Amino acid sequence: MKSRSGKTVHPLITESVRRLTAPSAAARSTDLTKIYGAGETEVAALDGVSVEFRQAEFTAIMGPSGSGKSTLMHCMAGLDSVTSGSARIGDVELTGLRDKQLTQLRRDKIGFVFQAFNLLPTLNALENITLPMDIASRRVDKEWLHTVVETVGLSERLTHRPHQLSGGQQQRVAVARALASKPEIVFADEPTGNLDSRSGAEVLGFLRDSVRLLGRSVVMVTHDPVAASYAGRVVFLADGRIVDDMAGPTADRVLERMKGFDARRRTT
Repeated sequence: MKSRSGKTVHPLITESVRRLTAPSAAARSTDLTKIYGAGETEVAALDGVSVEFRQAEFTAIMGPSGSGKSTLMHCMAGLDSVTSGSARIGDVELTGLRDKQLTQLRRDKIGFVFQAFNLLPTLNALENITLPMDIASRRVDKEWLHTVVETVGLSERLTHRPHQLSGGQQQRVAVARALASKPEIVFADEPTGNLDSRSGAEVLGFLRDSVRLLGRSVVMVTHDPVAASYAGRVVFLADGRIVDDMAGPTADRVLERMKGFDARRRTT
């Protein structure tokens, strides 16, 4: 890309400038409530949650089983409807959007990484990475794609099909696919759940690099204190409510906080 003076501008510099002029929050919720069932079977999975996920920040969401962490991610990513309250991606309010509008929003502004790699076995790594843009008939920004591929360390594996890749490499393909369309935010749901510790550490490092080097915003649901320590911030949920917000987490600090949840549940 060239500036008005005719000089070449590195894509990461251009991206940094864009991020500075973007909204201060990549995603936010206000009094977000999600209720399943009715009457005696009614369950409040989320109970008035207000939280902000800032631009160019890696945030982990943690909590005991059934705390609502995956539900929060799904509601804020437009994968599930909300009962009441507000959910926004950038300056776009999700509640009230029609299905077609939600589909377009997820396609244009959100990247997803799940525990399952969700790669098509008949396509090679590069084809899997660009598949969402090919389906949407969107032009691939080759310079950005090259930057993403370099960041996740896949340059030598682009012609390989999934069965020729290790689990960690397949998840790196999934991370690259999530980043390739320049989303405002990436939601990752237990992205290392199917990986060994070494492969998991590599994927977490790449997610962290996507924030540090590419200016993305990443929100990750995890149950693993070590995984959470890769984030710059951890939001803790319990019984559908946010109960703590930790900056600069370490695995030990996160583990101690989670032990506190277990102790409280045993005494209630």
